[in-house]
Amino acid sequence: LKTHAKSLIIIRREPQGIRRYMHFGTGNYNEATAKLYTDLSLLTCDRILGNDATAFFNAVTGFTQPSSLEKLAMAPLTLRHRVLELIRFESEKAVAGKEAHITAKMNSLVDPAIIKELYKASQAGVIINLNIRGICCLRPAVSGLSDNIRVVSIIDRFLEHSRVMHFAHGGDDITLISSADWMPRNLDRRVELLVPVESVSCKQVLIDALNTFISENVKGHILQSDGTYKRITVKGDETRVRSQKRLYQEAVKAEQLAKQSAPTIFEPHKA
Repeated sequence: LKTHAKSLIIIRREPQGIRRYMHFGTGNYNEATAKLYTDLSLLTCDRILGNDATAFFNAVTGFTQPSSLEKLAMAPLTLRHRVLELIRFESEKAVAGKEAHITAKMNSLVDPAIIKELYKASQAGVIINLNIRGICCLRPAVSGLSDNIRVVSIIDRFLEHSRVMHFAHGGDDITLISSADWMPRNLDRRVELLVPVESVSCKQVLIDALNTFISENVKGHILQSDGTYKRITVKGDETRVRSQKRLYQEAVKAEQLAKQSAPTIFEPHKA
């Protein structure tokens, strides 16, 4: 199996004891592609994610057999099941008359089982917005099949590469990042990770980013029901949304503010 997950774990001895720092990403640790690809990542000290990450590395290095993970989902073992489970939950909420929506971003959507489940969710009344840069075998806006599904592709300065998901989940707002596209090869024949993002502030960052992507009207193309794409154009006095430019400017501004409010201080490490 090809290991396609992007993760690292750093273990430090600190005054309070041993602490684990985990980094999970959607993109490769590659200095060349990092200049061209857009990706997202999570840096965390969450104890349960630390346990899961340790078990994951023990498995992929052959130290132990794969064990059950509490928060992470791993392909080819549990990732597919987790995604289908989340989609079905939205369908159940929609049938019950509750708010139900799915917003997801990835490179490619090919997997037949997931596409079938998305069709069912659409028919149940779930509002589904997808940002798929490349191959998309799902057909949106087909009457009686996918009326509630919209698919947009963004082609701009940087290559869209992140995999991000947001499920309303009855008001709980489950947000996740992943190394895996929704393709059989990623879900069944590669080692991948699906990572929940639980911090309220980090959740909001992901939700805001997804909303920006699906609002794209400058560099976006919308997928038609016949499989062709149509360039999205700004209408009348509609606000121009160029997602890459907007998010880039926000990131630069946040970095500048962080530098102003956090002066560099060197402190000796105390064992």
